[in-house]
Formats: sequence, structure tokens, C-alpha cells
Amino acid sequence: MTKFNRSVERSMKILEVVSGSGVTSLAFLADQTGLPKPTILRICATLVHQRWLTQSRSDGRYRIGSRFPRLGTAPDSIDALVEAGSSEIVRLSEATGLGVDLAAGIGNGRVEIVDTTRTFSDHGIFPDCIGYRPSPFRSALGCAFLAAHDADARADFSAKLAVNTKGKDREAALSLPGILKEIRAKGFATREFGYWGRAVDYGGIPSAIGVAIRAEGRVIGAVSLIWLAEKLSVDEVASAHLKQLTSAAVAIGRQFESNVRLPDGAAS
Repeated sequence: MTKFNRSVERSMKILEVVSGSGVTSLAFLADQTGLPKPTILRICATLVHQRWLTQSRSDGRYRIGSRFPRLGTAPDSIDALVEAGSSEIVRLSEATGLGVDLAAGIGNGRVEIVDTTRTFSDHGIFPDCIGYRPSPFRSALGCAFLAAHDADARADFSAKLAVNTKGKDREAALSLPGILKEIRAKGFATREFGYWGRAVDYGGIPSAIGVAIRAEGRVIGAVSLIWLAEKLSVDEVASAHLKQLTSAAVAIGRQFESNVRLPDGAAS
């Protein structure tokens, strides 16, 4: 009779719980799996190292990581972007005192947040954003990513995105040409005031500025500074930190190029 590997079975059980729950604490994993906490910690440490899971810097909770298999994405490229950007976004956050989000292109003009330095204690904003796919029309990350593509690509993406766009996203989509023109003139994208608003569990309303990340002549993602809107204006942050943000995007792109070569059609 074939013997089964208990460690693999336990790892699969943990991944099933995290995948189904979204954001998961150690206590919840212990309750749902029946496994001892030390066992869960060892397995999760391995899964985090392999990027099948990611662990929040703010509260230690787990969520699905960049290397977890997902249809329609390029996990190797996403993983390489996380690796390229992880240290750089921490340096940027420490230098500015603001939160930093890193997003990867996942196809058809969309991005997904794959790493962040946000903590509620330091920044006063909702930190559980990894895995979130921000609006291509209302978020700093989404708009920066779209604006960096050429006219043909933007038109193609906009047509595909418009199919399932409703409400305020649709209103913003209609204003997209003007928004993109402003982004190219200023050199950065901004977050629509009130975007997300009270749709998060805690924290104040954030504001953000973002720029695209390029590698090997392609747009592969975006990076943004994020802060409490009530604390600073966009103009204040841009004046003080846009150069640092732009430099970080360039550094991440260069590091990405040294980690992986993009296949044809990737990150588009």
C-alpha cells in the first residue's frame, strides 16, 4: 500500500484554508486545520519562502503569494518582480515615512498588488491589500500602468476593461483620455479622492501617487506612495518625494531585468 506524505497533506490543507479565506491568522489556521501552531508556523515559513504564501508585515497574517498557481498570470514574472522590489520598497518607505505598494501587470491592462510596506500603526491606513486588483481608472497604480503604454495598447485595454466596468469606475473610464494626458504631463498618477472610502475594515481614507515600472522596454507593473489623505496633499508629497519614487521604479526595473527575461507577450 502506498504511503502518503503527511507534510505535503498538511501543506495542502493550509493552502486550501488560506485560498478560501483570503487573509488568515495563525489562530484561524489552527482552528480550521486542527494542526498544532508550531507545525503550522514551520509549514507556513516554508511556503512563504517559496512565495506560495505571503505574510503581512503589519499583523503576521497569511495570504496567497505571488508564486501560487493562478490561471492567466505569469507567476515566474510576478515572483521576480516581488523579489526585485521587496528591498527597494522598504528603503523607499523608510526614506519617505509613507506606505509603498508594489503592483504587477496581470494582463489586459490590470495590475495586482503583490507587496506592500503599509502598517496601520505607522501609516494609519488599511494594510491588507496584497492580492487586491485596484481600479485601472481610479487608482494611482492602475492609472500609472495604463498611462505608460502606447496609444494602441491603451485603446485595446480600455475596450476590454469597459466590458465589465460599472458605476464610478465607468464614470472614471469615460474621463480616461484626460486623466492619462494629465499623468503624462505631471509624470505620475494620483488616486481618485475617496476611492475605496469606507469599503475597508479600518483606517482613514488614503491618497496616493504612482509611477510605472519598466523592464526590457515593457511596462511590467507600478509602484506607489500611499498616505492618509487628511495628513498631506498630493502636491506636498509629489514635491518632496516624486524623485525618490521614480528612482525606486527604475531600480526595481533594473533588478527585475537581472532576475528574469520576459517572454514575448508577458506583462501586457
